[in-house]
Amino acid sequence: MQDYIEQHATEPITLRKLARAGGYSPWHSARIFKELTGKTPFDYIRTVRLSRAALRLRGKDVRIIDVALDFVFDSHEGFTRAFSKQFGMSPRHYSKNRPPLKLFMPSRISDYYLKIQKGEDNMTDKPSTCSVFVQVIDRPERKLILKRGVKATHYFEYCQEVGCDVWDVLTGIKDALYEPMGMWLPENLRRPGTSVYAQGVEVSADYAGEVPEGFEMIDLPPCKMMVFQGQPYDDDKFEQAIGNLWEVMKTYDPGLYGFAWADEDGPRFQLEPLGYRGYIEARPVRQLNAKQPVG
Repeated sequence: MQDYIEQHATEPITLRKLARAGGYSPWHSARIFKELTGKTPFDYIRTVRLSRAALRLRGKDVRIIDVALDFVFDSHEGFTRAFSKQFGMSPRHYSKNRPPLKLFMPSRISDYYLKIQKGEDNMTDKPSTCSVFVQVIDRPERKLILKRGVKATHYFEYCQEVGCDVWDVLTGIKDALYEPMGMWLPENLRRPGTSVYAQGVEVSADYAGEVPEGFEMIDLPPCKMMVFQGQPYDDDKFEQAIGNLWEVMKTYDPGLYGFAWADEDGPRFQLEPLGYRGYIEARPVRQLNAKQPVG
């Protein structure tokens, strides 16, 4: 949604358009946006436009009415009121004198997400205890219908490259074994020039149905997955829930329970963050005492 606002700041923006960009309902999009940015979507949009307008007013021979209309204000008067309220001076005064202004420089939620993925955030607001349910499940031989990106390493980069409508297509595959998932592909499942992160859905090994245009289907061998499921959380706290679970996974030793990480056996995957069930992510493992096949 932040990206959409940056790209369309000089065009009319509705909550429905933002929701479509974010992949959530309008109501849920507005809740998440306010929780993460501290502003309602429309307060945020107006502040972004005013800061950009201030930069435009630094130019020579710029008419205030032109700047106002370029940034979707209905009139000179409406723009002047909003600008004066935001910066404590009229746009005319600023254009002539160019005093220093405190422009709006919003933090990037996608940058924060990447930061906690790399383990660089100290999660100071993390609860002192974090219960995580861990289980090992068997995945049978199956196929994976997926759409690859180019360089994406996480969800936000993937949406920038591919778009946010992939999930809708995957949800429409009726013969799927499980729900759609985001995933990090191991080297042996990647093709040159394609991304680590992708989205897809698993189908049976004998699936002969349609593969949507722009998608591909690959084979996955049987494997074991260690599934991590965090505590239920408020939907607008999803980034903290993900960060908490990543902190657990980063230091978790599967060897204590007779397993070892086996990242080449299949994709590490995440399910859609849904607060009522807790954040869920899984990573391939092999049993340490399992007999190896001969030959």
